[in-house]
Amino acid sequence: MTFQENTDLRQYSTMRLGGKAKYSCTIKSKLDIKTAVQFAKENNLKILVIGRGSNVIWADQGFDGLLIINRIEFIKERVSEKYHFIEVGGGYSWDNFVELTTNKNLTGIEAMSLIPGTVGATPIQNVGAYGQEVSETIDSIEAYDLKESSFVTIKNSQANFGYRTSRFKNEDSKRFIISSVTFKLSELSPNLPLYPSVQNYFDDNHIKSINPKTIRQAVIAIRKTKLPDPEKVSNNGSFFQNPVISADHFIKLEKIFENMPYWQTKDGKYKIPAAWLIENAGLKGFYDEKTGMATSDKQAVVFINKHAKSTNDLISFRDYISHQILDKYNIKLDQEPEILP
Repeated sequence: MTFQENTDLRQYSTMRLGGKAKYSCTIKSKLDIKTAVQFAKENNLKILVIGRGSNVIWADQGFDGLLIINRIEFIKERVSEKYHFIEVGGGYSWDNFVELTTNKNLTGIEAMSLIPGTVGATPIQNVGAYGQEVSETIDSIEAYDLKESSFVTIKNSQANFGYRTSRFKNEDSKRFIISSVTFKLSELSPNLPLYPSVQNYFDDNHIKSINPKTIRQAVIAIRKTKLPDPEKVSNNGSFFQNPVISADHFIKLEKIFENMPYWQTKDGKYKIPAAWLIENAGLKGFYDEKTGMATSDKQAVVFINKHAKSTNDLISFRDYISHQILDKYNIKLDQEPEILP
């Protein structure tokens, strides 16, 4: 393992913005984690860990520390009477893993197809899509605890999962380097009813067979019509989370916006699509020449870097969109990608 100096961070974010890291290295094993941590200690460096950079935006000033790029890739499977327990290296491609499970006819993560990034990044934000979240199938997480200087196993119940959040994102942010995640999947039929847009795809295409593979195919088709490929177009996918509002707030808005889509949550609140809020505010496909940023003309919640020169350009654009939504709906949008450091 080698340590590189003055690493251009733009290559480690699909938004392709940011400064440089003082040092960087790529880890491919648990031993590499210990080696990287020791290097950081000896050189008095802070540590940041990333996967593919699909949910990361780098600050313009860069990072005066050690960037660790997780490329730990392995698969181990243990089958019980009811479940398939699959341990996956933290640097393994998430979508490749989803494809592997659907080929085995295993259900639980098929609706999260085509999400960019690595397996190790998914617990941090409790990644989810089309009615599924990784917290529903994660059995445990193995990670190096920088506070205790040892590897630990964190069970699902200890991860403090919530909507697009976990202890890895909040109280224990940057404390753990995730080496692997173990999922508990089954050969049972997918849960019904399907997410509305997925069901509509099945109906429109006259697909009768509902199984992990056909759900994956449907989700891929839907996502390709909405989301630009980050390999070709600089973006981080959905830039804002879908906001959750109180019942009183929802009733007030529904009187004004009768066509407003929503989902009711288990605790009696209402989730509103951020994409609809932005589109209904007339900001879908909006291009700001000053910042070089735009909202996608296919999915308004996606920010596209047309020719932004800095992360400050992106922040200015974000703040403009956020203020427009706050003024129109009295809803505060929370961004999904993290700005580091």
